[in-house]
Amino acid sequence: MAENKNPKQNQLNIELDESIADGIYSNLAIINHSVSEFVVDFVNIMPGRPKSKVKSRIILTPQHAKRLSKALIDNVNRFEAAHGEIIDYEQPPIPMNFGPTGEA
Repeated sequence: MAENKNPKQNQLNIELDESIADGIYSNLAIINHSVSEFVVDFVNIMPGRPKSKVKSRIILTPQHAKRLSKALIDNVNRFEAAHGEIIDYEQPPIPMNFGPTGEA
């Protein structure tokens, strides 16, 4: 079996456009799923405003959703090891009355 003598051959080049680099703030994620995909809608809820819009939607396969879940857990654990426990402030449930539930 031949050895991989060029380690750069396995690298993935990912570009980040300036229009996406600043990111979009979200303080609510709404997750729906079907048998073939997970749909994650990111929303920015502002105090005193009864209406909000979805700012970004990400659609994942179930396998990628599970990988994302594991990666988030790993990163939260590393963050807490470095900075202390993240306190999860309980909030009353937000009524979700926009559009149909996720279905593919």
